[in-house]
Amino acid sequence: MSEQQQPVFQIEKIYVKDLSLEIPHAPAIFLERNQPEIDMQIHTESSKIDEGYFENALTVTVTAKVGDKTMFLAEVTQAGIFQIRNVPESDMGAVLGIGCPNILFPYVRETVSDVVNRAGFPPVILAPINFEVLYAQQQAANAEQAAAPQH
Repeated sequence: MSEQQQPVFQIEKIYVKDLSLEIPHAPAIFLERNQPEIDMQIHTESSKIDEGYFENALTVTVTAKVGDKTMFLAEVTQAGIFQIRNVPESDMGAVLGIGCPNILFPYVRETVSDVVNRAGFPPVILAPINFEVLYAQQQAANAEQAAAPQH
């Protein structure tokens, strides 16, 4: 009798892997009264670090500008080590591209808000992100790129 192994998904560690903050126009920028325009970029990355262990990193870059002057630029890479075993290979992309970033996002959101606030600005509260949609868009873009004729 062969028993099918139960899938394992466990958080081993969550940590800030990289953190940077730039305020290129300080101190004059603190006298600015206009509301900044906030731009956010997001990037996820996964890698296998050992048998059954994966690192997933979620990088968020937030840039606040008033006109052509940057008020601040904050970049945070929140990472996690996840134990993932007995998951079909066909499902691993979704686990790493949707499940892990969903776990990491509240941590990166708090770190961004905290570092921006400590820099002397009102905290930036990042809106929730639908990683399922981002993953589907990335898969579609990869399929389109693979189907494109090579020159």
